Amino acid sequence: MNQQVNSVFQTIDGEQFGVYETAVEAIAASAAAQVEFQNEFGTEARNRIIAAIRQVILDSAGPLGEMAVEESGLGRVAHKIAKNQLSATATPGTESLLTQAISSDDGLTIEERAPFGLIGAVTPVTNEIPTIVSNVISMLAGGNAVVFNVHPSAKMTSAVAIDRINRAIIASGGPADLVTMIKDPTLDTLQEIVQAPEVRLLVGTGGPGLVKALLSSGKKAIGAGAGNPPVVVDGSADVALAGASIVAGASFDNNLLCIGEKEVFVVEPQAEALIDAMMQSGAYLLNTEQVEQVTNLVLTADDNEEMAIACSFGMDREYHLRKEWVGQDAKKILGAIGVEVDTPVDLLIFDAQVNNPFVQLEQMMPVLPIVRCQGFAQAVDFAVDAEHGNRHSACIYSNNVNNVTYFAKRIGTTVFTQNGPTLVGLGYGGAGTTSFTIAGPTGEGITTARDFTRVRRFAIAQGGNRII
Repeated sequence: MNQQVNSVFQTIDGEQFGVYETAVEAIAASAAAQVEFQNEFGTEARNRIIAAIRQVILDSAGPLGEMAVEESGLGRVAHKIAKNQLSATATPGTESLLTQAISSDDGLTIEERAPFGLIGAVTPVTNEIPTIVSNVISMLAGGNAVVFNVHPSAKMTSAVAIDRINRAIIASGGPADLVTMIKDPTLDTLQEIVQAPEVRLLVGTGGPGLVKALLSSGKKAIGAGAGNPPVVVDGSADVALAGASIVAGASFDNNLLCIGEKEVFVVEPQAEALIDAMMQSGAYLLNTEQVEQVTNLVLTADDNEEMAIACSFGMDREYHLRKEWVGQDAKKILGAIGVEVDTPVDLLIFDAQVNNPFVQLEQMMPVLPIVRCQGFAQAVDFAVDAEHGNRHSACIYSNNVNNVTYFAKRIGTTVFTQNGPTLVGLGYGGAGTTSFTIAGPTGEGITTARDFTRVRRFAIAQGGNRII
């Protein structure tokens, strides 16, 4: 642990704003802060507070990125920092809240967005700080407060981020405790949040088990589920572009993001050229023996072994991920099977059959299977099956508008990109806004402040000048 990160971790023993020992304390503090926030802070004040939050996260992006890797053991520091910066700069605020006025001879109706109140939110270990930041900006923009049950494996880093966010809010004139968390989060503290009458909306970013639990709570819930994003490369694709972009996307943060490319379906005439382009962009091609070694290393069929549960809905699988290999570097995986290389390696690739476990499993590590297909129609069929109905993300490399349109309709995902990594769908290297809560299961899609508000209708009958 470097000196800077160690010094930040040591502050956890001191006072941390917004970090509470119990769920009851955190809920009560945020509920009280929300009432003050809603009643006394208008759009201009919220914008000022959000600007302060953006700046403190940008100022802290480096240390928080280092802390996240140090604490969780997952991902790559440079990419953690990039995600922190992206969430701080590209998450939309109050501009997402539009008021609609409907006027006629019968009167005037105004529909505006009103806060839910206190929101209970759950965050993943894979995108710990970006999820907190994008949630906080969107939720506060809507006039809410939020209490987090963060992932236990990222609780120390999350506590530092929430402390800094609270200090920024207070320094910009806002109330303390608009953002809180439980210091030692558990399933029990999550249930306390879910059941608390003060909590009016639940937001969960994670697998189907979490989403199902929130949806069965009886409260309004927004669920951001898993993905197994496929990539299709057709005969019209620029394979040099495709190769470089797929490596960049699938290796980003060691493929921890649910939006990241997980498997490739390429039409046969393009396969060799695509693989060559990927190797020139930092991918290492595994041979048959090495594929078997990597499979035995990072996957397990033993249900009694500690594993990372696959996320896709309704899937009973023979293989599961070995937890200790999730989010690890490609060269570390190679080293574990006795392969040492002098050049940088960002991603491991290999020729695979469509039923290979890496194709069907959301692997969350820099190991990417490539399936050769006999035509575009087969590639689309394989991709739709591998996506497992998550409706999360997908990507195509094609210059044929008919093919792009056909695949987009068939796959039906929340995020769909053409000729670029799926990350551009989050505004990273592309147009658009950012959120790390991509609510496919409940239909909100890329969430903004609008999704964390409810509609309030104010109607003035007969122009307000007639009494009945």
